[in-house]
Amino acid sequence: MSKTWGPYHHAARHHEGAAYHYKELAKYDEAEEHEKAAHHAYLAHGPNQLAILHNAQAAKLHAEECDNVPVSEQGAKKQSAA
Repeated sequence: MSKTWGPYHHAARHHEGAAYHYKELAKYDEAEEHEKAAHHAYLAHGPNQLAILHNAQAAKLHAEECDNVPVSEQGAKKQSAA
């Protein structure tokens, strides 16, 4: 299993958490309950930032893995994918 799986999994979980709070924000904003909407905006910010962090970590790990693969293997992978 690739090392990048973990950070991508964590990012997905954080995106789900942020999405929940954004949906709640929209619901309270529509009902003009601005204090509750602001609270959910605040709560959504943390998971959103963590998701961005995990995505960046996964991208870095992915780049490192690609750099460690010999060029001949990279060409073989591209040909087999086509």
